Amino acid sequence: MKKKLISLLAAAGVLAMTLAGCAAPAASSAPAAEAAPAAEEAAPAEAAAGGAALNIAIVSSPSGVDDGSFNQNNYEGILAFIAENPESKVTPVREETGDVSACIQTVQDIVADYDVIVCDGFQFAGIGAIAGENPDVKFILVDTYPTDADGNEQTYDNVYAMQFKEQESGFAAGVAAALETKTGKVAVVNGIAYPSNVNYQWGFMSGVNYANKYYGSSAEIVELASYAGTDVTGANVGGNYVGSFADEATGKIVGKALIDEGCDIIFVAAGGSGNGVFTAAKEAEGVFVIGCDVDQYDDGANGDSNIILTSGLKVMDMNDTLQLNKIKDGTFKGENALLGADTDSTGFVSAEGRCQLSADTIEKVSEAFAKVKAGEIVPASNFGGTTPEDFVGLN
Repeated sequence: MKKKLISLLAAAGVLAMTLAGCAAPAASSAPAAEAAPAAEEAAPAEAAAGGAALNIAIVSSPSGVDDGSFNQNNYEGILAFIAENPESKVTPVREETGDVSACIQTVQDIVADYDVIVCDGFQFAGIGAIAGENPDVKFILVDTYPTDADGNEQTYDNVYAMQFKEQESGFAAGVAAALETKTGKVAVVNGIAYPSNVNYQWGFMSGVNYANKYYGSSAEIVELASYAGTDVTGANVGGNYVGSFADEATGKIVGKALIDEGCDIIFVAAGGSGNGVFTAAKEAEGVFVIGCDVDQYDDGANGDSNIILTSGLKVMDMNDTLQLNKIKDGTFKGENALLGADTDSTGFVSAEGRCQLSADTIEKVSEAFAKVKAGEIVPASNFGGTTPEDFVGLN
């Protein structure tokens, strides 16, 4: 199952880009320590001697910790820890090619220099061998589980690996889109069909189908055949995939094509490519976007208006901070964890001033999401054994 999937991906040498980030990365082929954004200025230049000081690195590829989404959310979790533990410090490191082998080599190159290494993205699964050889270094791995040199999934005492039930946040986005569309046509745009992205896609489709059945909507999910995704097993998963997390130009082309098909709400989980979809929406009339991973309302500003309807959330910062505190107090435990609504690690934005959902929509999405949290609804996911047309809670 997942063991073989990761082996297939490694064998294919797929160029892995940071999942669901929002800023286009710089073009370069060399691993480099990146310039930290202004937020890092609060972090001390050097850790104090003794005490609970942790020397932390966060490794991303290819977009950095100022991407406004995936990487930045993880970085902010580290900064929250440092705010309470100012003797600790963090260094952002960016591998700028996105190549799987290069990502692993970047971690190998710095492993002797840090107490904790946070690795952002599916492309870092292969750090398992490094972790096994460096038991005194703690690793926090986001969006994947570690594998050995042969691509087999493993657990390590010094690796806390977190995956998320992205399908739950996608489900909330789908219900919201179905209830709010005026044209009756909605869509989801993704970067590459890695498991987390397919989870978002199928969760969204599940949410639309649920709203159509139980809340009286009649939304159509639009898919462009020429942009259908192929997952890590080679299966066609449909959807609208840009084919990259760093191709803003193609993102805009896909976004405009969907708008030309009549879509007025688009859920975007496409990394830097998503910037292009945002641009296409801003240049259109009456088109809204649902953000991904974090609250992207500020990214939706468009003159006096805003294109963000709501955002599907994947709460990484809180979980990063939690694990760093466990490292500090000696209770850290290696684990491959799957996080979701039951730990408040998925959700959607409903706060006044941060979304444009109607009160009725918020009530219905909240009602449905409560059933997700209780396990009464289990949205479809990549390799989950169900489809958006046949999942627990729909029938």
